[in-house]
Amino acid sequence: MTDYFEPWLKYKHPIVRQLAFCIASPNIIQHLPDELEIKNRFEVHDTGFWQQQYIDFQTRLDQLDHDPTPLIEFLQQLKSTRLGLRFEYLFWFWLQDEANQHYQLIQHSIQIIEAKNTLGEIDFLVRNQATKQIEHWEVALKYYLGESNLQLMHWYGLNRSDTLLRKLNHFSKKQFQFTQALDFKIEKRLAIMKGQLYLPNLADLTVLPSWINTQHRLGQWGHHIETGYYRLQRHEWICPDLEQSSPVAQWWCNGLYHNTSTLQFYMYRQAPSGIFF
Repeated sequence: MTDYFEPWLKYKHPIVRQLAFCIASPNIIQHLPDELEIKNRFEVHDTGFWQQQYIDFQTRLDQLDHDPTPLIEFLQQLKSTRLGLRFEYLFWFWLQDEANQHYQLIQHSIQIIEAKNTLGEIDFLVRNQATKQIEHWEVALKYYLGESNLQLMHWYGLNRSDTLLRKLNHFSKKQFQFTQALDFKIEKRLAIMKGQLYLPNLADLTVLPSWINTQHRLGQWGHHIETGYYRLQRHEWICPDLEQSSPVAQWWCNGLYHNTSTLQFYMYRQAPSGIFF
């Protein structure tokens, strides 16, 4: 697939591009993998849902691109440089903004405590204004590299202890264990998992697992040098800036690279010791 819905690329201001990506981009998975053992059932929104959320918020995004002050001031609450928290705060801004007519934000970051023990935390508790249901949303920004036969157990984060399988298990066993919060009965549980999946260089695209969302641009990864790519700054992992932020790479180190002519992403990883290319 080459015709992607990527409206965030039209915005000029970096932080507005990132907000538009958070809203408009589809989940990296389109359904729960069959091999996942489910303890507490949860769902993921389909791609059309996120496209509609963007369309309905587009006027507000256009306003913010002209004057991003409200968004910048909101994000000044965030003292951490972690991308996952930045993503969560961008989502928080969208859910609490008056221009979002579809959801009422009940509360963000709810600690569930029982007998002085913290059992867990809920990212967002929202009311769906159409269905009137109370929904529990967990959000995650993730980057996983596929290895071997690309089955669920073979997707690794930049820290190899962070795997897609582990994250999905954590959703099911830990994060979605709660049936109520703040005296509200939770009627629906939804995981928002955005970011990007990276296939091994020259992978056969005809044998992808069915749960991979191919309506989301897939990147590549490898241990060899590509041409025509420049290295992205850390915040650009959410969405590259409008202007190229560094020269075309001649000296490569671990990180994410982008090609402005093809819009392709390439995650370069140094080969393990003893492996030569």
